Amino acid sequence: MATVYGSIIRRLSRSFSSTPAPIHRNSNQQTHQFLESNSFLGSWDAPRNPKEAEKKLAQLRRDYAKQVKEVRKAYIQEMDLLRLEKQRKDEARKEALRLANEERKKLKAEAAKVRAQERKVAEEEFRQTLLKERAEKLENWKMKEKTREEKKKEKNELIRRQSSVWIDKKELEKKVLESLIDTTPL
Repeated sequence: MATVYGSIIRRLSRSFSSTPAPIHRNSNQQTHQFLESNSFLGSWDAPRNPKEAEKKLAQLRRDYAKQVKEVRKAYIQEMDLLRLEKQRKDEARKEALRLANEERKKLKAEAAKVRAQERKVAEEEFRQTLLKERAEKLENWKMKEKTREEKKKEKNELIRRQSSVWIDKKELEKKVLESLIDTTPL
């Protein structure tokens, strides 16, 4: 009861709807062209003689069989054409996919080359930066060593100059005694 009521409501709502009926996937039903009516329909006139009727009926059967054979042959040819068309479309689609894949692979390879070149440039820049830093560190170390050497030379020079003013042993004892006496409180 509910399905009958539902189908009636659907039909009524469709008839009042401003949009056309939904399009079915199989539009063949709407576009199908039927063959003309067969010439055999309504062509039978009953003869008086049964043998003649039998002969006429056999002739009608043979003619009908020939026409069915021709229709079947036409149908088979049409199906072959459709199959070939579908096969051609499938091959064209596969070829298009293959070409698209090749193009995508080519673009991917080019992008990889570009990335590799960029990576190579970045690595070269990094290497140059490292070399520059190493050179700066080496230069800095050399300067520090040079200043250390200069300080050492200056110290040695100072010691050498002071050594020329050193006191003899006899004078040393005398100086020590004098300094002791000067430092002792009275």
